[in-house]
Amino acid sequence: MKRLRIAVVLFVLGAAAFAVASSELKPSKPASSSGSELAPSPVNQEWMVEGEKRYRANCGRCHQPPHKFQPRVMATAVRHMRVRGMLTNDDFKYVLYYMTH
Repeated sequence: MKRLRIAVVLFVLGAAAFAVASSELKPSKPASSSGSELAPSPVNQEWMVEGEKRYRANCGRCHQPPHKFQPRVMATAVRHMRVRGMLTNDDFKYVLYYMTH
């Protein structure tokens, strides 16, 4: 029952945050970029590696990597944890990319 309640809350929050989260998914230039803006391709290995690294540094202290969820649901969860884990905007983008691809 508790898991169902959590899933429903995440779904509702995901639907509400989708419009805002989708506008933030367009990444700014990555730290390792050589000056040109890099938009993530369908599977950008550089973004995956950086996202995993930032997940392990910021989220891995308390969480095991969860299964892949729909981007809406994951955006809500990452946004919620962004505040609690004090993630920067770049951390948020990389972790969200890692968790949704």
